[in-house]
Amino acid sequence: VNLVESGGGSVQSGGSLRLSCVVSGYTYSRYCMGWFRQAPGKEREGDAVIDSDGSTNYADSVKGRVTISQDNVKNMLYLQMNNLNSEDTAMYYCAAGSIVRSYCILDQRYFGYWGQGTQVTVSA
Repeated sequence: VNLVESGGGSVQSGGSLRLSCVVSGYTYSRYCMGWFRQAPGKEREGDAVIDSDGSTNYADSVKGRVTISQDNVKNMLYLQMNNLNSEDTAMYYCAAGSIVRSYCILDQRYFGYWGQGTQVTVSA
């Protein structure tokens, strides 16, 4: 399984970014995909997850500003982030994992495959 993120960069507060993740080698018919972030000195935390049926779940901190989506034909995962602020500065990771019971849990313990990350820096 290989996950490769891209799309990070530097942006001013209030700006937008779209992160992308190419997924290869993950062939489960039912799955969870997610975006997580890790800021300096902080633990990694989840922003959003999407399952193989397209159902999504978001952290309260990003609801309304972030949209997770996927293109199953292109094997791509996306994270559209709007109205960014300095607290969004972090390394962002895409991840692949298992469905628990019948939905995706926004918890890194349920994701076994990770990309190398893409840095997002938001300046005032």
